[in-house]
Amino acid sequence: MNIILVSNRFAKARSITLTGTHLAVVAVLAMGLFLAAVLTVQYAIVRFQPGAVSNELRAWLASAQEAEQQKQQAYLRKSLDAMAMRLGQMQAQLQRLDGLGSRLAKLTGMKPQEFSFDQVPAQGGPYIPVAPQQDVSLESMEQQMAGLSELLRDRSDKLVALETLLQQDRLDKKMLPSVAPITSAWYASNFGWRIDPFTGHNAMHEGVDYMVPAGTPIFASAGGVVVFADTHPQYGNMVEIDHGNEVITRYAHASKLLVKVGDVVRRGHEIAKVGSTGRSTGNHLHFEVRYKGTAQNPVRFLQKAAS
Repeated sequence: MNIILVSNRFAKARSITLTGTHLAVVAVLAMGLFLAAVLTVQYAIVRFQPGAVSNELRAWLASAQEAEQQKQQAYLRKSLDAMAMRLGQMQAQLQRLDGLGSRLAKLTGMKPQEFSFDQVPAQGGPYIPVAPQQDVSLESMEQQMAGLSELLRDRSDKLVALETLLQQDRLDKKMLPSVAPITSAWYASNFGWRIDPFTGHNAMHEGVDYMVPAGTPIFASAGGVVVFADTHPQYGNMVEIDHGNEVITRYAHASKLLVKVGDVVRRGHEIAKVGSTGRSTGNHLHFEVRYKGTAQNPVRFLQKAAS
């Protein structure tokens, strides 16, 4: 067999003559390559037979599943820890709200049975299951708990502000003349124009007179600070209490003073004893209420407090 080779590198064409020996060598090489390929395929079939593949695949899958389970368990533990901490915060906030609610109920005069803050609210109704696609996931539950925690914090702040306002209002009422300075008495002379007992002329009476025996206790009509406790030419032994907001009360003609300047007194605190000192015709208490220096009718304050 002759093979002619033609190339640009050669000046002229060359020929190769293949003898029977050459063809035999090529045939042997081809057969060797074929046998090698067959052996390789057989080895692969034997090496990766179904049992071996199944065992190795099973081992790999088990390892992958274990790693995934460990990862999920770690995520769940982390999420549960975060939820437990947030749940603790919410429980603390609820306890705070319960305390605030109880105090607010007392401040507003509500009956304890109207709002039972220490009991779980009653619940009920038909059972309507949620569709599978609407099941709550861990992530959505965390989001809902975070939102609920924020709402609890907001409500708690607002209740604290409301409690502060109620306490301030209650304190303001305590600082206004609201109780009679004498527990049992009748008015001998009311607020307004009257005939003066000493001159017989028409004159302004800037308070009310309580006709009681000498030594009867005199009580502070509201809380405040004693700014005067001494003898006055016309009022006799007198106590003057500053209640703030430019409101002052006077207690005159006492036989004995029980407080001194600078004392802080509460509403209902005994401050003096009834007498007949100063410009007085007999044992009684002269009681005045002044706002910004102007005398007011004390009866109006007492009636407003009683209503």
